[in-house]
Amino acid sequence: MTDKKQNPLDINGPNFSPNMYLDKLFKESNLKQIMDHENEVIKDTQTLHSDMQTLVYENYNKFISATDTIRKMKTDFKKMETEMDLLASNMSSITSFSDQINSTLHDTREKINKLSGVHTLLQKLQFLFKLPTTLKSRMEEKNYIQATQDYLHAQRVLQQYGDMPSFQGIKSDCESILTELKTELRKQFANPNASAKDLAESVDLLLQLEEPPKELCLEFLSCAEKRLSEQLVMLKDQSEQRDIIEFVDLGCSGFLSDLCLVVASFHDMFINRVNIENVESSDIFENFAAVELDSFVKQNMEKYFNLVQSKVDSEQDVGDTSTLVQALDKFYRRTELITLCKDVDFANYATDIVINAGRKQCKAHLQILKMHFADMITKVRQTLTTPKLITQDDSSKNLSELLNSLIMTIVEKIKGVLQDLVVFIQPDIHFAQKSQFKDSFCVDNVREGLIVCFMHHFTATARSFCSKGAADPKIPPTLLLLLSKLCLDFRNGSVRFLLSQTDELFNIYPKYNAALTNENEINNTMQESAQELLNYYVRIQALNCSQMLRKSVETRDWLHTIEPRTVRAVMKRVVEDISAIDATVALLYEDQGNVTEHSSDSSRKAHSISVSKHQYRSNWSSYTPNHLDSALVSNMHRLFSERIEIFSSVEFSKVSILTGIIKISLKTFMECVRLKTFSKYGLQQIQVDTHYLQLYLWRFVADENLVHFLLDEILSSAVHRCLEPALMEPSVVDIICERG
Repeated sequence: MTDKKQNPLDINGPNFSPNMYLDKLFKESNLKQIMDHENEVIKDTQTLHSDMQTLVYENYNKFISATDTIRKMKTDFKKMETEMDLLASNMSSITSFSDQINSTLHDTREKINKLSGVHTLLQKLQFLFKLPTTLKSRMEEKNYIQATQDYLHAQRVLQQYGDMPSFQGIKSDCESILTELKTELRKQFANPNASAKDLAESVDLLLQLEEPPKELCLEFLSCAEKRLSEQLVMLKDQSEQRDIIEFVDLGCSGFLSDLCLVVASFHDMFINRVNIENVESSDIFENFAAVELDSFVKQNMEKYFNLVQSKVDSEQDVGDTSTLVQALDKFYRRTELITLCKDVDFANYATDIVINAGRKQCKAHLQILKMHFADMITKVRQTLTTPKLITQDDSSKNLSELLNSLIMTIVEKIKGVLQDLVVFIQPDIHFAQKSQFKDSFCVDNVREGLIVCFMHHFTATARSFCSKGAADPKIPPTLLLLLSKLCLDFRNGSVRFLLSQTDELFNIYPKYNAALTNENEINNTMQESAQELLNYYVRIQALNCSQMLRKSVETRDWLHTIEPRTVRAVMKRVVEDISAIDATVALLYEDQGNVTEHSSDSSRKAHSISVSKHQYRSNWSSYTPNHLDSALVSNMHRLFSERIEIFSSVEFSKVSILTGIIKISLKTFMECVRLKTFSKYGLQQIQVDTHYLQLYLWRFVADENLVHFLLDEILSSAVHRCLEPALMEPSVVDIICERG
């Protein structure tokens, strides 16, 4: 900027040199450029000249007006100087006259001051003598403020001259009235109709009358404690007559409002006022008052919270969730606004009450779900034991419907519970926005404490039917089958649906919380329960068939049996029962995987005949006892080498279930036969019975060779235990079985 101002070639600068500028222009430019530049300079000059004329024209009138104003001011200032000189002369005269008057009235003023002092003293003495009467009049009028001011006005005089005989009576009367005044002021503490202003005035007057602040503080809190206790007693009495919303409104508008008023009044009267003695004692008293107030507030709030907790607990048994949540929200909002203690946040206590209410509500719903589930199981048991389910048609019609009804009822009931509990976290509920409540309620109480716990109860209840005695006739075997399928169906879809519904409604993200019970854990429990129930069902049904077979063997005299003419009725009953079981199982479990194809009835019969001819007529009829022993040992060796598992775990398919029942039944039949001794006709009866079972049982199992093998072992055991082993011709056996 400085270089630009000092540049002699800058046409707008103060140091501009025309000669240097022209020399530079002539050297650097040709003739045409010089002429163009000249035209530009001429245009700029004309423009500047025109602008200057415009400025002069615009400011001409202003210059003229300013000149007139200056001329007028000169004239006015001359007149003002004359008036100021006259004023100074007048002030000098006034000062002179004032000094003369002061000197003249000096003696008179002193006399007047003396008379005024005497008059004031007489007025004080007159006020002092009339003070007892005045105080009594003020007390009658209940004008305690003026009475206190009158006494304080004369207090110093009474303290200084009260021992003089002429003032002793006045002092004594005033002290008596003062005691009465203090009593009346203290009565305001216990007056339930006294306003905060009245209480503040009473305390202020008592402090002016030099009452001990600590004593007043404790007395005020004691009276306030009585009033608040009456509020709590009334609130407790009303709790049974009012619903929870009215109860909360009554507590907020009554007890909490009174408590806040007491605290505000206490602060104004004792903590926020300036002590009249000294700063040090004021600080000590304020600390004392603050400690006493905090203790007072904590005790009363604790009583109130206990009362609210009691009311909430009682309402959770009879009230609806929506009303309960509305009441809790009002209670929480009101409590959150209370800042009565610096070191205590009562909102945390209110949050604990709300969390506890949510937890108990979930527990109550869990109990309802458990009771509902127990009722459903009871109804299913009753349904399964009614006569209408004895026929196969009725059973076929109702069993699948029972299963679907169970699943739908349980799922809908749980969905209804979730919808009922979701009101706890609605956007308009204030405490629902607090993470302290939301995390505890949604995760710990609803998902884990309600849904997951109910599913565990579900499986535990189902498994409990397996822990009872095997001979318990009160348990319908079909119930075990139904519960097994129920657990399996829950594993295959309902568990995921209910957990996803819960997570969606309550904004739970299981993948971010490893502590949550995941779907696989519950599914595994459902799978294990279904397996245990199915295994137990197979054993129960097999036990029923086994008992019939066992009694048929143990109660018969096999040494005196007549020649067989037909199949025994128990064998027909076993086949009928297994057929009924097959029809029932088919309603719930379908065959899975590849099942070994069975031969047709005709081929099956031919196979049986060929086996019988080859094995029995060719071999058994000619066996000696030693040969029989070696044959039995061989067959036993086959039994164990084949590793036939009698009580193995059952698969979730009809053929696996029937195979398990038939295996256990035939194994029992075989063990019973091994313990008996048979005559020739007894052996032939066993031959007819096993052949009949062979004709009908093979179609129910996955591998018909298993049935053939077990029945062959039964017949082999009977041959071994026979005194004179002689088997019937297979053709005769076929005829007897067909006739049977």
